[in-house]
Amino acid sequence: MRKIILSAVVMLLVSATAFAQRGGHTDYNTSDSYTTAVGVKFYPGALTIKHFVNDNTALEGLAYFWNRGARITGLYEIHGNINGADGLKWYIGPGAHVGFYNTKYGGGSSIGVDGVLGLDYKIGGAPINLSLDWQPSFEFGNNYGNGFSGNWGGFAIRYTF
Repeated sequence: MRKIILSAVVMLLVSATAFAQRGGHTDYNTSDSYTTAVGVKFYPGALTIKHFVNDNTALEGLAYFWNRGARITGLYEIHGNINGADGLKWYIGPGAHVGFYNTKYGGGSSIGVDGVLGLDYKIGGAPINLSLDWQPSFEFGNNYGNGFSGNWGGFAIRYTF
């Protein structure tokens, strides 16, 4: 288990270093781009903040809450334009999370590695961003949430600035 966690951390650091060399985000002021966005994500319900660190990479933080737990997730997202679709981008990337659960069998906590694959759309001329993604994860913990989970992800609505 330690080897898996260490490998995931090393891969995240190597990819972050490689993409950080690309320079700053140059098209902040166009109608179909943004620097930072805050909002909500549906399923199971989260607060979300996304910040571009350069042209094609962003950091996203998610705070999920539901009736029997909470989960904090950080994602490193690599974005690419979709030709012929202004404001629409695809994204993919790694991440990690920590979760806290309370079930009828007791409480517990877990940590895990995440991936993300999605579409991001900035509405031209409006301070609104929409995204739809799939966020598979692998958890390590006690009692609840061990192993692979492919049911995370959802639809986000954010205010951009």
